[in-house]
Amino acid sequence: MTFTKGIISKLVVNMLVAQAAGVVGSLFTTPSISTWYEFLIKPYFNPPSWLFGPAWLTLYVLMAVAAFFVWMEGWEKKEVRIALSIYGVQLVLNTLWSILFFGLRSPLYGFLGIVPLWIAIALTIMLFYGISRKAAYLMIPYIVWVSFAAILNFTVWQLNPWPYGKLIIDILTIKGLIALL
Repeated sequence: MTFTKGIISKLVVNMLVAQAAGVVGSLFTTPSISTWYEFLIKPYFNPPSWLFGPAWLTLYVLMAVAAFFVWMEGWEKKEVRIALSIYGVQLVLNTLWSILFFGLRSPLYGFLGIVPLWIAIALTIMLFYGISRKAAYLMIPYIVWVSFAAILNFTVWQLNPWPYGKLIIDILTIKGLIALL
């Protein structure tokens, strides 16, 4: 592939779009790291906080390059437009997770948001695979990380059930039902 001005522009656009999703998510994440998140009970497998920034930066670069490879197969192709649309949906869901988990400070809402994110990533990988195997392979570290994040998110929710987890547990028990009457 010869890197013409048009090709470089497409790569830059993909990098900017992916990193913009990361920046928007970080607006909700960063203020909560040293306050709310710091004081949650976390499992033994929780990575150190400093690891998340470089990991996500790398993942956004890989996503951008993957989307670039798909875009280079031709925007005029319907399957390319569909694949990149689903890719865009998963970027939005990725940002939404930061809002749900960190912005609303809710491990429960975060977990409810990470499930459709994981599904959208899996669908993106399948669609990318039919267009560019390189693109699909570049998305694998992302789905692995989000799978780990889902397990971590679920565990944090279980270890810190109040107020959302406790409310659900209370409603599902006789004590909760009596309290509602």
